[in-house]
Amino acid sequence: MMASSSPVAEKLTVDPATNKNAQSSVTYIYQAHIGGCWRNITIYWAKNMMNYSLIMYVDSMESNHHHTCKIELKPWHFWSKKGYKSFHVDGYQLDAYWDFRSARFSGSPEPYTDYYVALVSDEEVVLLLGDLKKKAYKKTRARPALHDAFLFYKKEHVLGKKSFSTRASFDQSTKEHNIVVESSTHGTKDPEMWITVDGIVLINIKNLQWKFRGNETITINKHPVQVFWDVYGWLFCDPWSSHGFFIFKPCATEQESDKDDNSSVHGNGSDCSPESIYYSTTGHLKEKFCLFLYAWKIE
Repeated sequence: MMASSSPVAEKLTVDPATNKNAQSSVTYIYQAHIGGCWRNITIYWAKNMMNYSLIMYVDSMESNHHHTCKIELKPWHFWSKKGYKSFHVDGYQLDAYWDFRSARFSGSPEPYTDYYVALVSDEEVVLLLGDLKKKAYKKTRARPALHDAFLFYKKEHVLGKKSFSTRASFDQSTKEHNIVVESSTHGTKDPEMWITVDGIVLINIKNLQWKFRGNETITINKHPVQVFWDVYGWLFCDPWSSHGFFIFKPCATEQESDKDDNSSVHGNGSDCSPESIYYSTTGHLKEKFCLFLYAWKIE
């Protein structure tokens, strides 16, 4: 049976209200094996003036249903940064464990090191976030899942003046890459934009006022990645009223294209939306990872 798109995913993929109270946020969608089938798990990190927060949404097999687990990362001394919550999805118990006591942040709503968030089902860690993996397994007393969770979607809202950075891995077997979008849209010089990956400029757009929308294919770790951009809002709209929008989408190599042509699996591998994912008791259709970056200028 084909899964209908998660109502949570649909809500989170819509642009937030454009106002000066906008907050930076990061959304991930994973597929994890829970209760004998693959389900979408949406991870939503957010940061405002007061605190950080993490919300996990686990899709139900019932149409338009999901289950929520919310964690607040408040700065107050008496608030515990380590904890545990239990909830149920379609009759299956899920246990969420987290430890942010040593977590380090660097601009993004999600920590970049020294933390873990573990989701346990049937004594298996079905989803594990963060780098403190040994501590997570010790705390949960659960074994690694037989089927690894799979990340296929990331959306990030970044606030900045001239530089907007994010991280992504376009191949599940490789480390994350540092992606930075920089711009010069004010002053006497013509507007210009640079996109760098791991410190190397891969895209340089001059005369941005005429090329504010476009796309190019770059190579990251020998894998082709198509980059789309639309920065009309940077050039012709008031600050906070619009944003720059970027999509980073891996392309199929010639070998993968040949394999897809000979495959009996139905589906379009180029679709980045959650609608193209199947619930299955035996396996799942792995989608190419897609990154969506919303760059909000605050100058």
